[in-house]
Amino acid sequence: MATNKTPEFLPGTLDMLILKTLTRASNHGYGIAQYIQKVSNEALRIGEGSLYPALQRLLVNGWVEAEWGISETGRRVRIYRLTAGGRKQLAREVAEFDYLIAGIARVMEGA
Repeated sequence: MATNKTPEFLPGTLDMLILKTLTRASNHGYGIAQYIQKVSNEALRIGEGSLYPALQRLLVNGWVEAEWGISETGRRVRIYRLTAGGRKQLAREVAEFDYLIAGIARVMEGA
């Protein structure tokens, strides 16, 4: 379903998507956004105004760590890595998300 309007994320799903992306490998912000966009078949696009505040929030909570590195294009970037606490948080968020989606599905099915 292609529309001109980009769908909005459910509250909390951006953090979950970033954490999930970092389970694959450490990455810089632009790389995280590109991966999510590619895997979602262009359905999910994350702007800088959402991405970097989310990454900062994850850093403050201790769910990711960051260090300076060099991107594939030779630019200086922050490379983000998932922490053990981030893995636990991801498990909590996935469980909550699954519960929410199941509830929405029940309503949509007319249960």
